[in-house]
Amino acid sequence: MTNDQWQISNIQSQLESAYPKDEAKALAWWIVEAETGLSRSQILSGCKITKNFAHVQEVIDRLLHFEPIQYIFGHTEWCGLYLRVTPATLIPRPETAELVEKILGVPEYRNPGTSLKILDIGTGSGCIAIALKKAHPEWQVTGIDISSEAIEVARENAARNGVEVTFHVADIFSDSIEDFDLVVSNPPYICEREKEGMLPNVLDFEPHTALFVPDADPLKFYRRIAELKLGKYLFFEINEAFGEEMKNLFADLGYTDILITKDIYGKARIIEGRMVG
Repeated sequence: MTNDQWQISNIQSQLESAYPKDEAKALAWWIVEAETGLSRSQILSGCKITKNFAHVQEVIDRLLHFEPIQYIFGHTEWCGLYLRVTPATLIPRPETAELVEKILGVPEYRNPGTSLKILDIGTGSGCIAIALKKAHPEWQVTGIDISSEAIEVARENAARNGVEVTFHVADIFSDSIEDFDLVVSNPPYICEREKEGMLPNVLDFEPHTALFVPDADPLKFYRRIAELKLGKYLFFEINEAFGEEMKNLFADLGYTDILITKDIYGKARIIEGRMVG
């Protein structure tokens, strides 16, 4: 075993006290790549690690307290984007990437050159808005959030990824919002009662205002956005426990072509609807 392999093996061994073996291995490689500036393929092909590992033990200790590695290093890769993330923003997840793919698959929107106005409500890191703009530079994409800290991160992420997206602070419950062709949102949807079963890396570190809704009104954000009827198409990421309630909400408000799509884990995760007229 080379010294470089020993470094990775040693990091993985420490992390296995708190993480499954495969996850510990992935985290170990993330640490080594981030600290050395070398890719896994470069290391495996024999490139020597010349930088010292002065900060590695600190990173390991923070991970052993379940702080997300994305917050430790301040960035993540998602949907081919390099994104800054902070405790003011949620960490983008695979399910949200599926939401983006669902929008990009709308038949009448597939043709390049189609001019559309897109609104992302609760944009956070800006990941959805930026991914849509990256795929269709001709689209006019706007992202709003109640958090000024999140909007600052989103603007930086747009610049990092070479796209022009309009981001600004807005509250859907009090501010006037203009009409768009398509509205997308991944709003807070975890009920307060679900906290008990959540992992500490989410519960103790990610922003609660972007995660939780009152048990007494779990659909409050969905209802408000749907009632505003801001766009021809509406796409949401949803709590899998409320699929039928969401379908009824859409139908009661006059939406048609209502469809729920399951995510990669087999859970009802995306709902879409269309407002005619």
